Amino acid sequence: MTIARSLVLFAVAALFEIGGAWLVWQGVREQRGLIWVGAGVVALGVYGFVATLQPDAHFGRILAAYGGVFVAGSLVWGMVADGFRPDRWDVIGSLLCLAGVLVIMYAPRG
Repeated sequence: MTIARSLVLFAVAALFEIGGAWLVWQGVREQRGLIWVGAGVVALGVYGFVATLQPDAHFGRILAAYGGVFVAGSLVWGMVADGFRPDRWDVIGSLLCLAGVLVIMYAPRG
């Protein structure tokens, strides 16, 4: 149950961080305005809070593992939101990052 909860938290964190960064990008780069930027800043703040809910108590481990989730999630977000088509190297790289998440977070320790 703890691993399932952790994976859900990573997915929720990715939604808020990637979504927040995308909203800021849209507000600034696509000139959609300060409302978009403000919504992005709020979403990024929520991401920071969600990360604290991980069952592991080690900040460095959580953020290092989340980096792999961010890589894969960013490619998926780009596909859905911007029509980005990753090539095989994007896919291979993101799978390697996700394998790193599994090792960092869920390898047996003792």
